[in-house]
Amino acid sequence: MRGDPPSPAAVQLCYENVNGSCIKTSYSPGPRLLLYALFGFGALLAVCGNLLVMTSILHFKQLHSPANFLIASLACADFLVGLCVMPFSMVRSVESCWYFGDSYCRFHSCFDGSFCYASAFHLCFISVDRYLAVTDPLIYPVRFTVSASGTCIACSWILSITYSFYLVYTGANEVGLEDLVSALTCVGGCQIAVNQNWVLINFLLFLIPALVMISAYSKIFLIARQQARRIESLSSETAASSDSYKDRVAKRERKAAKTLGIAVGAFLVSWLPYFIDSIIDAFLGFITPTYVYEILVWVAYYNSSMNPLIYAFFYPWFRKAIKLIVTGRILQENSSSINLNSEKLKRCCLCTWEI
Repeated sequence: MRGDPPSPAAVQLCYENVNGSCIKTSYSPGPRLLLYALFGFGALLAVCGNLLVMTSILHFKQLHSPANFLIASLACADFLVGLCVMPFSMVRSVESCWYFGDSYCRFHSCFDGSFCYASAFHLCFISVDRYLAVTDPLIYPVRFTVSASGTCIACSWILSITYSFYLVYTGANEVGLEDLVSALTCVGGCQIAVNQNWVLINFLLFLIPALVMISAYSKIFLIARQQARRIESLSSETAASSDSYKDRVAKRERKAAKTLGIAVGAFLVSWLPYFIDSIIDAFLGFITPTYVYEILVWVAYYNSSMNPLIYAFFYPWFRKAIKLIVTGRILQENSSSINLNSEKLKRCCLCTWEI
């Protein structure tokens, strides 16, 4: 429903022998193969990378914490994007046709919205969690418990799934666009039109969590700077030693907040252009060219592939967990009790003892 149709001489149909078939825009073999490789790599990375994150956190007892359960649930949302959304969008983007039926077109659209908003809500709760951890790291374990984490996870999933399925299956998104939808409906198409009212609500559901994230992490970095200055200003050795445990805890929480802040920044950069374009389209008559729309969609999708890379780069425990998973050591007895922080030290000590 975006872009200009090709000239009559170049017209191809999604279904050659079906009346009312959508027009197909074909790529030459080279670009087609390149696009399939690019999109397929993103889907594979989202599935495998986030599966590793979930397996690491759920398998190793050391990683069983309320904050990590939030991260595992976030990884589940990104995993489902790679499994249920990206492969089908890949075919639609490259072939410019939908070959998976009208029923799954609606499900696909619902999954797309559900997992996107679930990611946003999870990141919002994670930012609040990090803020509480940094502002008072000693009281934080009492305030943010497993039950509190479970409540945040349940709210994220229930709200996102309920909203997305309601919007699509009630047809509320198409109110006022009936003529446009009827004119653009064809066999082999799968584009969901959203009217001006609901596109603004969509944007608010993205913007409000985004503002919470930005506010929380801005305060976190201000607090981190103040704490760093306070630690540097400690001149008394006695005072430094008495406060050392609290400082170590605060330093650890600031590092975790910094890493997750990068994940939040990547999410905002990936999804903000898409939501801005959605508003422009709704108010200016869906003027975005097809290729621009597809680029924005896939930039957003690729966000689901980025978080595992961020964790792998910044979290030593995740790199060690990956090594244990890939080598099959998690299948050994009591592997869930391995201390990821001291695994390297244990291995070195073992080698020395054997020598």
